[in-house]
Amino acid sequence: MSTNYAAPAELGKTQGVAIGIGILGIIGWVIGAATSHDAKTTFFQTYLVAYIFWIGISLGCLGLLMVQYLGGGGWGLIIRRQLESASSTLWMMAVLFIPIVLGLHSIYHWSHPISPDAEPPVKKLLEHKAVWLNPNGFTIRAIIYFAIWITLMFLLRKWSAAQDTTPDPNEAQTWVQKAQNWSGPGFLIYAMAVTFAAVDWIMSLDAEWFSTIFGLLTIAGQGVLSIAFLISVSVILSKYEPMAHVLKPKHFHDLGKLQLALVMVWAYFSFSQLLIIWSGNLPEEIPWYLRRFEGTWRPMGIGLLVLHFIMPFLLLLSRDLKKASGRLVWVAGLLIIMRLVDVIWVIVPQFDEMASHGGTAHHTGPAQLAVYVAATLGLGGLWLGWFFWQLRQRPLIPFNDPQLAEAASAGGGH
Repeated sequence: MSTNYAAPAELGKTQGVAIGIGILGIIGWVIGAATSHDAKTTFFQTYLVAYIFWIGISLGCLGLLMVQYLGGGGWGLIIRRQLESASSTLWMMAVLFIPIVLGLHSIYHWSHPISPDAEPPVKKLLEHKAVWLNPNGFTIRAIIYFAIWITLMFLLRKWSAAQDTTPDPNEAQTWVQKAQNWSGPGFLIYAMAVTFAAVDWIMSLDAEWFSTIFGLLTIAGQGVLSIAFLISVSVILSKYEPMAHVLKPKHFHDLGKLQLALVMVWAYFSFSQLLIIWSGNLPEEIPWYLRRFEGTWRPMGIGLLVLHFIMPFLLLLSRDLKKASGRLVWVAGLLIIMRLVDVIWVIVPQFDEMASHGGTAHHTGPAQLAVYVAATLGLGGLWLGWFFWQLRQRPLIPFNDPQLAEAASAGGGH
């Protein structure tokens, strides 16, 4: 077994496949946008969905990176380099946010002047929210969010890299302690930034609607997606040395338990939001759900209930399934797909409503949904290309960490 835990050459092939699929996705994306009724609007709206999906993994892994430092469990040490590589994509995602700023008018209804025909209560509400929802404020806040996330990511990666060059266990523990000290307040700041970003980037698509739990729901969804992604990558790595002798059933069992917990948290937040808004039955809140309970969105919502919660919940209750990486990865794959379905279900109905406000009768059908999938695959080629490139640059686990022998021999820990 390798002593430096260098990434296997086969990882380069996986990177190439991901980039190839991404190129095909871009081709389909371009064709779909070009043949739509409004190429510019279609491009920016599909871009937002793809962007929200992929930055969800970046941010989810950054949060989990701090959680594993705070928890100190062996499960986190084994996947730490995956977490660092995924969170390092925030550099790229900061640059890729520029098209969203350029396409504000195609994405967000609040970026247009308030219609003089708007009902007085709605007009008053939009004027009140314009203090926050305006192009300049939107852009400045996005810069602040990325500054927070990238700073946290940079410091944690810096201390982790220093640990690799520190054979002295006491000195290595010093770098771990620094990361732990920062992860406590860092996670709170990170969570606040994600909450505000969720309001700006997703919830403001309907400027009249609001949910006080939306930030937590977004963080939970990112956690579900990130763990599913990490399980998938770990299964790939477990097929080759050096990780073939490091990743054991117990590690997958720990990841499976974390996946189960996050699925339950996501379901709890989702149901709480629905229950409170439905029971309140307020005119500024209930239409958000009514739009998603009709047409294409009704079966999609039922699918989320069954395939994002009920089925994964029941499957992940099995200890044997969680320990069997070959079966666990299928559950992870299902959750990755359903996370994209959830992003589409939350975002795209509002684009239909925006089109109707513009006097255009528009209803998203299978052909339009295919463009959203193609956009996600296209942007995913870039994201995965960066991720696997970063993963190949450093040892796959922090081999000087004082906990490594315990984590590897015990097969995890809590």
